[in-house]
Amino acid sequence: MLESQLFGHRRGAFTGAEADYIGIIRSARRGTLFLDEIGELSLELQPKLLRFLDEPISSLVDVRIVAATNRNLEDSVRDGLFREDLFYRVNVVRLALKPLRERRDEIPQLVEQFVARAAKDFNKGHIDVAEETMERLLLYRWPGNVRQLSNEIRRMVALVEADSVLQPYMISNEIVSALPVVRSASGADDITVPLHGKLTPTIERIEREMITAALQEHQGKVDEAAKALGISRKGLYLKRHRFGL
Repeated sequence: MLESQLFGHRRGAFTGAEADYIGIIRSARRGTLFLDEIGELSLELQPKLLRFLDEPISSLVDVRIVAATNRNLEDSVRDGLFREDLFYRVNVVRLALKPLRERRDEIPQLVEQFVARAAKDFNKGHIDVAEETMERLLLYRWPGNVRQLSNEIRRMVALVEADSVLQPYMISNEIVSALPVVRSASGADDITVPLHGKLTPTIERIEREMITAALQEHQGKVDEAAKALGISRKGLYLKRHRFGL
């Protein structure tokens, strides 16, 4: 079926082929055809794509081919999974895009775009993203890159109420379990620690959360909370005053 979609077919070529179809490649005449994950193309279809690119008819179609892959095609060629001649045929102008974990500064803008798009698709009105939710999304390594981020945002928006806010607890367990954490001195809940950004606000947030957790655990008893945190009663008083606790 993939071959039929790419190169077209004649009426009656197979069950369900009720009319001639010119295929995606010829449909892109005088335009651009984007072949995503070309490294996954089967060995059976690779020579057909190569033949199309090399035959004179391809000049009549006049289509620009842009291909993308997350594989190392040189390795695939060595492993016999990708034809060497096809590799050199499509490897004309090469652009290497860094993984999303090395472009973390782009994540907030991408999240905003994906949220807006998903909210429109699911008719959810205006959806905001909580600051802590964004922090946790920034922490994750995103092995699936932009596609994984997009799918995660769509899942969250699909499950949230209309005109609401994406909260940290809505992030999938797979992502939460992979986030770097530190343990509070009192043994309370884990605290997510950003690996990028300003140090001072991060330390202050950790202190605030640890103090709050210690006071809750010891029913507001300042002496016991201070002892659990390893600071003096006066030190705890000053920090509570600074953080407004």
